[in-house]
Amino acid sequence: MPASWTSLRATLIAAFALLLAFAAPALAGDKVVYHIDDAAVQALKALRNIRNHLDVAPDTKIVVVAHADGVDFLFDGAKEAKSGTEYAPLISGLKAAGVAFEVCEITMKRRKLEKDRFVLDADFTPSGVVRIMRLQAQEHYAYIKP
Repeated sequence: MPASWTSLRATLIAAFALLLAFAAPALAGDKVVYHIDDAAVQALKALRNIRNHLDVAPDTKIVVVAHADGVDFLFDGAKEAKSGTEYAPLISGLKAAGVAFEVCEITMKRRKLEKDRFVLDADFTPSGVVRIMRLQAQEHYAYIKP
């Protein structure tokens, strides 16, 4: 094989590999991080938005990251103030659909909260804002703040 063909072949292989690297996130389906930092204002709206989101795009991978006052809706027995709607059944239904709910451990430390205070469906992350940044920058998640 002439040297020019070898060079062309190497270039085409490299271009194809680059194409695959950039296309892989798109092929994996949609990924979204929902950011909650004020449960009283955002929680019920976020849970409804996520349910609607999954009704239209059921293959979407969704991570909810809560920090500051946003963690309050993940307390065991927490209810929405105006309607009295209990959050736990909504969270459990979404968790069963593949949604992850992550609580910021910095917030927990600052507010002196223990893990047993939260619903069983909650997971924990060392830093909510770092988690959001990494989901966006490294894992190509879209960002929604309801």
